[in-house]
Formats: sequence, C-alpha cells, structure tokens
Amino acid sequence: MPLFDIQRQLHLAAASVSRHPKRLAAGFATLLLGTAVTAFGVAPLAPDASELPVRQVLEAVQPMPTQAQADSLSDFHFNLFRTDSTRGSDTADSLLKRLNIDDAAAAAFMRSDSNARLVLTGRPGKNVTVEVSDKQQLLKLSMRWPTDDETLFKRLVIERNASGLSSRVETAPYVSSTRLASGSIQTSLFAATDDARIPDGVAVQMAEIFSGDIDFRRALRKGDRFNVVYETLEADGEALRTGRVMSAEFVNAGKPFQAMWFQPPGLDSKGGYYTLDGKSLRRAFLSSPVEFSRISSGFSMRFHPILQKWRAHLGTDFAASTGTPARTVGDGVVTFSGVQNGYGNVVFVKHRNNNETVYAHLSKLLVQRGQNVSQGQTIGLVGATGWATGPHLHFEFRVNGAQQDPMTIARQSETTPVPTAALPLFRKLAAGVNAQLQAAATIAQTRAE
Repeated sequence: MPLFDIQRQLHLAAASVSRHPKRLAAGFATLLLGTAVTAFGVAPLAPDASELPVRQVLEAVQPMPTQAQADSLSDFHFNLFRTDSTRGSDTADSLLKRLNIDDAAAAAFMRSDSNARLVLTGRPGKNVTVEVSDKQQLLKLSMRWPTDDETLFKRLVIERNASGLSSRVETAPYVSSTRLASGSIQTSLFAATDDARIPDGVAVQMAEIFSGDIDFRRALRKGDRFNVVYETLEADGEALRTGRVMSAEFVNAGKPFQAMWFQPPGLDSKGGYYTLDGKSLRRAFLSSPVEFSRISSGFSMRFHPILQKWRAHLGTDFAASTGTPARTVGDGVVTFSGVQNGYGNVVFVKHRNNNETVYAHLSKLLVQRGQNVSQGQTIGLVGATGWATGPHLHFEFRVNGAQQDPMTIARQSETTPVPTAALPLFRKLAAGVNAQLQAAATIAQTRAE
C-alpha cells in the first residue's frame, strides 16, 4: 500500500477514535475479556497422580539405648498426700485403710504411743493429713485441734525417720483471715447461714450484736437479709475456729441495722460494737441470759404444765440443754445462790436502780452470795431442778420488785457513744467498713445470678 494511503487510513482512524471514544473502549474491553475466557478454557489440566512415577527409599534405623532410662524409672519413687476425717467407729487399722495405707507398724504405733492415740480419742470429725510412699507406707501424719487459748492451737505430728516412727505435740499460733458473706432469711437465721456456708458461731454473734434492736425469736421476716465480715482462725491453712464478727448489716422488715467492732486506743479501753455513726450497741442489760436460744415460754399467760391451770408467766423460759452456760445480763451483786421452792437451784442478782434478775432451774451454781458479777459472766449451768418438766432456764427481770418483760428492758437500757478523742480514727475505719459490707452484699447477688 502506498505510504500516502497508509497515512490517510491512520488519520481516519484517529478521527473515529476522537468521535467515539466510549464505544471503542467498550469494544476493546469485550475483546480482551473474550480472549481471557478463551485462554482459561484451553488451559491444560494437571497430570493424573496415578500416572506419576513412584520411587521407594529404604534406610536402616539404629535404635537408641533404653536400658539407662529403664534403670532410672525403676529407681523413681513418689509420695502421695491424703486427708480424711476421723469417725466415731474408727480404729487405727480402719483409719489407715481408708487413707490407703498398708502399714502394720504404723497401726501398732498408733495403738501404743500416747501422743498417737490422740488421733482417735475425743470427738470425731478431726481432719487427719498423711504423707504416704508409693508402697503404701506411712511417712508422716499430722492433726490439729483448738485449745482453751483462743490464740493457739495444738498440732500432732507422727513422722518416720531412720530409727522408725516418732511423735510430738506442738503449740502454734493461729493465722487470722477475713471472710465476707451474705444471706437471706427464708425460714430461720441458722437455716440462712447454713445456706450461705457461714459458721453457726457467726450467726450467734450476729444475734447477740443486734439483740437490742431485733427480736430474733419473733420479729424475723421472710426476705430479711444480712451481710457480714468475720474472722476465721486457721491452723496450717485449716479453718479451726470462728473469730470475731468485724462488721455486720441486718435488714429487718425493710429497716437496716449496721454494726462494727471498735476498740478505742489505750491499754485500758475495752472494745465493743458500735453503729457506723458512733453509737454503742452495748446496753446496760442483755436481752437474753443464754446465747441465742429458742424461747419456749414467753412473758405472758400460759397453762402451767405442773399446776395444770392457767396463770401469768412473769418470766421467760429459754429452751437449752443441760449444762448450757447461764450468764448474767448486767453488772451486779449476787444476793442469793441456792435452792428455793419451785425455782430449784436459783441465783438472784441485784443491779443498780432497784433492778433485779432471777436465773432458775439451774443444774449447777457457779457463784456465791455477795459476789460481784459482770455482764455476760457465767453464773450457773442450765438444768431441770425445781418445778421443771425438762431442761430450760427460767429468767425474770424485776423492777422495784415487779416482773417486767426482759426484752423491753433491754431495748430501753442506755448506751454510750464512741469517746470523743477516738472519733477521728473511728470515722476513718467506719468508711472502710461500709465499703466491705457493700462488697459482701454483692456475694448474694453473684450467687443468685
């Protein structure tokens, strides 16, 4: 084609492109797409795996020596640790068998050694921890129990050494830890604390703390709730004793009551429970002469079980087992301690302002006439002497010789506030107590969720 014609065709093509740029671009794109599809359609597939060549390679493997490892395992020994509680029917052999110990020498030692016999003497339910070899031989046994000293516990240790088994009894201090708990009343205070896994000792303390404001025998309502912070005294990590309630909150019939333990600075100062705004909860008179107990007969008319007729019951009967400590409800002086008609063994205590209390049907008298007694002091043991059909404590509160309802007297008795000098420290501690009680309240919410 002549050069002139070629230049003319190129000029015409350029003019066409300038006039129809979109139409040409779309056509060019369609051409490319069609080419790509065509290329995909004709791409060759991979070869069939069955047609590929296979080559087998064989090599000799030399085993590693295992005798050294076997010798090492034959010399390997391990110890096991187990814990169980003693039972009333236990013997040395049965206890060791339950702990998976097959050791005749250990059983014989527990029967003959005076310290070792402590494991099975006294009350059952003591936790026993043992260390045992892989051949079921006793290597070490330990057991802990509380003492009369609230700060110390006893520890029995039986240990195997080169010469055989030996025993020793040690004394050690408790380690105090703080626990938070909460609960809700459905039937009774003790049922609620059981559901919340709170020791009975804590329930008794709460009833004592709020006894001046709440009648725990008659005024509890379903839905009442409580939060509590208390001490647990531990021996080698085992909770052996319930310590003091440090703070508590009880909501009764929608009304909240709070308390905290506080001991003002000073060697001679006594600790006590106060409301969070500084008012003492210690009243001149306790509401009960025994620790929290069910009232079997209140201050009212009743049918007398012995005289077989209706008559005014001008006192309060507290159901309690024989031997339960009976305590004086306030400071005073013993004016009578002995036997008196239907009262049986009875103690009369004179208090200030012509107040007098009577403690009857006692099985044992622990005070004498003329003796000074302080609030909470044990003056005798509950019994069934005199005109009594069963063991209980008959209690009277007399004002100017006339019997009065002891619960009413307790609520009306005066209280004392936190000393002025100790108020700054008290307020600082009270703020922390309030936060702890709020934290305790969340436990019940978490458990419910």
